[in-house]
Amino acid sequence: MEGEESASTYSEASKIHYEKSWLHRHCSSLMQRDRQAQKAGQLFSGLLAMNVVFLGSAFLSSMIFNRVTITLGDIWIFLSILKVLSLCWMMYYLLGTTRKPHAVLYRDIHAGPVWVQVSLVMFGAFSLLLNMFHIGYIISHIQCKSYLEILFPCIDILFLTLQTYLLWHHSKDCIQVQHNLTRCGLMLTVATNLLLWLLAVTNDSIHKEVDSQTQNQQQRFAGNETILCVCPNTTACEIFQRGYILLYPFNTEYCLICCTMLYVMWKNVGRRISHHHAPHIKPKFKLQGVIFGPLLGTAAVIIGICVFIIYQIQATGSAANRGVFLMYYSYYVVLLPMMSVGALVGTIIHSLEARELDTLKNPTRSLDVILLMGAALGQIGMSYFSIVAIVATNPQDLLNSLILAYSVILIIQHITQNIFIIEGIHRQPWQPTPSTANKEAEAKEQESHGDCDPKKEFPLEIRQEIRRLSQAYIQTYNDLNWKRKALKEISFFLILCNIILWIMPTFGAHPVFENGLEKSFYGYSTWFAIVNFGLPLGVFYRMHSVGGLLEVYVSA
Repeated sequence: MEGEESASTYSEASKIHYEKSWLHRHCSSLMQRDRQAQKAGQLFSGLLAMNVVFLGSAFLSSMIFNRVTITLGDIWIFLSILKVLSLCWMMYYLLGTTRKPHAVLYRDIHAGPVWVQVSLVMFGAFSLLLNMFHIGYIISHIQCKSYLEILFPCIDILFLTLQTYLLWHHSKDCIQVQHNLTRCGLMLTVATNLLLWLLAVTNDSIHKEVDSQTQNQQQRFAGNETILCVCPNTTACEIFQRGYILLYPFNTEYCLICCTMLYVMWKNVGRRISHHHAPHIKPKFKLQGVIFGPLLGTAAVIIGICVFIIYQIQATGSAANRGVFLMYYSYYVVLLPMMSVGALVGTIIHSLEARELDTLKNPTRSLDVILLMGAALGQIGMSYFSIVAIVATNPQDLLNSLILAYSVILIIQHITQNIFIIEGIHRQPWQPTPSTANKEAEAKEQESHGDCDPKKEFPLEIRQEIRRLSQAYIQTYNDLNWKRKALKEISFFLILCNIILWIMPTFGAHPVFENGLEKSFYGYSTWFAIVNFGLPLGVFYRMHSVGGLLEVYVSA
């Protein structure tokens, strides 16, 4: 009877609906309205960026297919208007928004790491030099160019300088005031950088001018005169032309970096970071316990630098030697399988680890994964285009066989390395067990008494116990931490390999355009657009992979 009464009482109590207090209802409605306003602001600013990008893409497509109606000057005018609008917003953000009370209460420690900021400044400096070379190139051909063309690189210099300053000092901001204006300004700047990158990918006007001038000089030596825009100072013009072509990929790289940093700022607008999101342990970079990774990686870097120097000396001459292409692709065919095997072994070790996954919300890490997957599409796409061109022409040739093997292995290497990095950055940093922490503390205590004579300070029993604990710690490190050591060795090796694979295409080694196979198969303009689309993404992928591998190394 007592059980039936308690059951009936529980059923009646479950039917009672307690009315929520006014404060609870008011706070929940405020939070709901705040979330709705945030989503509406993100939607509106995203639509603004999408329309600007579509309008700019329509302009660029019209210039490509109908150069009479829409010229390159019209594109520069449109982009200059976008740059001036972005400059106005950046000035207002620096002088107005950030100085308001309670404007920046939180900062995202994951946004804008050191390697990204260093890359931003380096590529920004190279982009400034590119604009200076562009100005010099225009002035040297001023007899057949307009004075108005000098204005465009000058506006670009102002835009690059202010944007670099903004991202260097405020990339970690979680702005809490003027949300909609800040979101729209950030998306407008992102759209401007995307259109600048798209123009750099498709605009081959100066490259064609340089080729035309080279052909004109050759025809002049042969006795056939043609009427072209001739530079009066040949030495200065060659310097400006060579500097412009050499620095051209850096500008596209700079635009991609700015887009990623501005996107993270856009995601952090109005974000409130709680204290439990901050990491309790911040791992530091320590070169300890790694031997084979640095040795193999250093050997790969030294050999790569030698290959790069020989390639630059021979391939940039009047007639490129076939042997230099064989040497270049042979280096890649040897190195890329080693990187693929290392990444595959590292992924297997990740699956054997006991470390838990880091499931906290992290916009920067989510963007890192998207960028790794997206940037890899550049080299993967170029590899597939090369495979089609080789199979359709002459795959039995030695050089073509090497290029075919290089293209296939490059696809495999990108896939395996992406899996290894994504698995690594989603793992929580390694934390020592209590026994290991106690041993480390005892070792530090022993080091703190290093200036004293141990025979005078400690009795014999204590010294024997310290020696026993030290031996046990060394044995534990050697026996139980083989996974950590293997991950650090693999990560360090891949870091050095990606650095040399970043250096070689960044500073002028472009055999995919200079070997002539794909260029003759697809045509100059088509292959130029493919290379300028895939090559900057490939360079960006190598640089971004170094950052991800550093995080994997530190967390191990």
